[in-house]
Amino acid sequence: MNVAALQLSTLPMSKAKLDYYLNICKKRDVSLVLLGEYNLNSFFKELESMPKLMIKKQSTHKINILKELAKEYNLIIVAPIIIFKKDKMYKTIARFTPKTTHFQNQQYLINYKHWNEEKFFDNEISNEYSPMIFTINGMKIAAMNGFELHFDNIWLEILKKKVDLVLLPTVSTFGSKQRWSELIKARAFLNGAFILRANRIGEYTDKEISWKFYGESYLVYPNGEIHNILGSKEEMLIAYIDKNISKDVKRDWGFGAQIIKREKL
Repeated sequence: MNVAALQLSTLPMSKAKLDYYLNICKKRDVSLVLLGEYNLNSFFKELESMPKLMIKKQSTHKINILKELAKEYNLIIVAPIIIFKKDKMYKTIARFTPKTTHFQNQQYLINYKHWNEEKFFDNEISNEYSPMIFTINGMKIAAMNGFELHFDNIWLEILKKKVDLVLLPTVSTFGSKQRWSELIKARAFLNGAFILRANRIGEYTDKEISWKFYGESYLVYPNGEIHNILGSKEEMLIAYIDKNISKDVKRDWGFGAQIIKREKL
């Protein structure tokens, strides 16, 4: 199965750029397209000073565009986006198909002093942890927001459910390149799964600091090796995913089998 990751900054309200890339995907027989965090909405630090009505208008417009394009190009598109329920605002990951749209709230949100999504959004804290999981052509796929990479209980679900491909939209910045790559490679190997990362590009500057988003979107194989790495500018990655590679790594190393064996005791 061919998949694509778009490496972008925040998209304009016009659908022209997405239309351009998705047209290429259609010609290349791509089945699934991944966007990075804060591609459909403005970056978090900008949202903090935006009226809620403006954020809602931005989200509603982009959701309608993605619904239209998924149907037009017969694609599945996965992307983080902010949604509203009554007066509450939730950070989610969305899956757009030609026929349906599904949203799942992010379960862990950044809560640092300089970047506090947990305080800003209305996502509830819960003791239930399950990533978005769906199937395409017999391939089991999971999607999570970037910060959730760090939490073992989410990955335990991925391991137990024998996921073949994990979609990881991120908004990584500052000097975090090596840390992120090492974490993603380790998660891919321990779970015997491909990980497709789509990282944001661009820059946001406030009075104290410059937030530079460095790109480097890539595909990591189930053996923990990085393939198809992009640079720091706007680009698109297209790669082929072979379920048999994931199946072989799971069988050879057997980490998931160890967990399942103990749950049956």
